[in-house]
Parts: sequence; structure tokens; C-alpha cells
Amino acid sequence: PGADEIRQAAFSAMIPLFFHSAAPMISQAKPPGNIFLIGLMGAGKSTIGQKLAQTLGKEFRDSDGEIEKKTGVGIDVIFDIEGEDGFRRRETNMLKELTQKRGIVMATGGGAVLIEENRQLLRNNGFVIYLQASVEHLVDRTRNDRQRPLLQSGDSFKTLSELLAGRAPIYHGLADLVVNTDGRRAGHVVREISQALERA
Repeated sequence: PGADEIRQAAFSAMIPLFFHSAAPMISQAKPPGNIFLIGLMGAGKSTIGQKLAQTLGKEFRDSDGEIEKKTGVGIDVIFDIEGEDGFRRRETNMLKELTQKRGIVMATGGGAVLIEENRQLLRNNGFVIYLQASVEHLVDRTRNDRQRPLLQSGDSFKTLSELLAGRAPIYHGLADLVVNTDGRRAGHVVREISQALERA
């Protein structure tokens, strides 16, 4: 085998594809108190998610961060070695685990909603909040981020515009609540979400 094949085999052996069961783990009833944040990269899911979890007395989890902990490498490395399809398989497996927890606030990866199985896991196991932001704000917030595989083409505005056009209808269709984060401090967004949850 060539060098590329050897490298990929070594990587796959080092980072086993966890949770091999093909059957989605979907609860019949939503676990109490789970909140799942969806939206594009740069919308504020991690920052707002941490503050929201602290405010509500819940545990915060970041699905991308959990994948990195499991594998020991960054998301960009997984994309380089396994491609987007390989990463999406790992993402689904991680969501199967995290959506079965109780009382968490979870920030999801921007593309997690592209797969129907993932949407079912989120829809059936928690309250889904879409953090909405304009392309201009998304570009500004990701300007200095070199770790996002989908933004390595060079034209961030074009890439994010295309991603938003394709994913916004999915985000809206999945969300129990939509909150705009443009030009707003995380604390203000958290207060809006907290008030909406009290009314839910």
C-alpha cells in the first residue's frame, strides 16, 4: 500500500469509530431539560451555550469538542484524513451519546442538521434553539479562525452565504425557538432565551 493508505489506516486504528450500532438511539419521551443549540459556525453556540448552562444550572457540552476529546485530534485533521463523510459519521455517533444525557445544554456543529438521523435525535430529545445570524456577522466572528475546514477556500463570505442559503430552512424547520444574535452580547441573548423557556 502507498503512503496515503498507510497513513489513513494508522489514523483509523488510532481513532476507532465509536458507538458502532447502526440503530439510532431515540427516546420515546424527551429527556427533561435538554437544550440543543443549532446554527452556522460563528453564530455564538459555544459562547452562549456556556453562559446559558451556567444560568440554568445545567451541564454544557459541545459536540465538536467532545469528538476532539474522543479522537485526540482537531476537527480539521479528521476532515483532512477521513473527509466530510467520515466526520459526519463520527458526529452522528457522538449525538447518539449526548442526546441521551439529562439536563444539558449542547452546542452542535453547524452541519449536524444535514442528516435526518441527527435531526430526529435533536427533535426527540430536547428543546432546539436556532441561533440566527447574518452572513456579515458570521464572517466577522470567524475571520481569524483557521481551524474550520469549510472556510479554507479563501472566500468566507461566499462560503458562508451558500451554507446559510442551504441550511437556514433546515434550521428553521427544526427549531422550537429562533433567536437572532447579530450585534448582541451573549448575556442579552441568554436572558431572552431564559425568558422564552419560562413561557414554553
